[in-house]
Amino acid sequence: MKQNSIIVVRGGGDLASGVIHKLHGCGYRVLILESERPSAIRRRVSFCEAVYDGEAIVENTVCRRIDFLKECEAVWEAGEIPLLADPQAEAVKELQPDVVVDAILAKRNLGTHMEMAPLTIALGPGFDAGEDVHYVVETRRGHDLGRIITDGGAYPNTGIPGMIGGYGKERVIHSPAAGNIHICSQISDLVEKGQVIARVEDTPVYASLTGVLRGIIRDDYYVFEGMKIADIDPRKEEKKNCFTISDKARCIAGGVLEILLANGVLP
Repeated sequence: MKQNSIIVVRGGGDLASGVIHKLHGCGYRVLILESERPSAIRRRVSFCEAVYDGEAIVENTVCRRIDFLKECEAVWEAGEIPLLADPQAEAVKELQPDVVVDAILAKRNLGTHMEMAPLTIALGPGFDAGEDVHYVVETRRGHDLGRIITDGGAYPNTGIPGMIGGYGKERVIHSPAAGNIHICSQISDLVEKGQVIARVEDTPVYASLTGVLRGIIRDDYYVFEGMKIADIDPRKEEKKNCFTISDKARCIAGGVLEILLANGVLP
């Protein structure tokens, strides 16, 4: 069994961060590869925010941006998670990790393949297990969430968010126009239906329902019309959830960890 394993995770959004947090907590050495301008909504629980701020802290775990691959060792030794802006995953060739996890959740394959590492895993639709990667983990809410797929792919993307507090598509807000977004409300704020929570240039963005602003894209980010930019939780009492990893992310993380252990990949 291989120990002191290195795992590269492509993507650092909220679901990816749930996986990363779990693997780091189990003692694996994890490197995050991200885009130059990630667009996380649930920014308070997304390690990708380190791209902008130099570091990001999710549930007391620190992620630190690095500029060169050689900096990984020092960050690991400090008990932190390194993040490198490398959307093409060029670092994989040099690092030669034991595992590559595609957690971009782009609903399509952005270049991950089985030759990248001895073990490759993808989260969600856009991949076929046994062809693109070795394993796929189901990301759709429901009975199969977190299920390990060894042949074929995950359920296709429906574009319909999972139900929370009796609301599905109503709780997700999309940009009404293209341009730079200017935030009026902050994550964890209580907002009322119809309240202006942001503006895209001069176009107001209204809260779709009353509840807790669970996530909103970074201020001054350039958005396109129809792009997902915010998420409201109708359960006012669940404000603390804005700062903690979701049940969905933890379930998916369990699937990834099971694959590693079943294949003898040890921390």
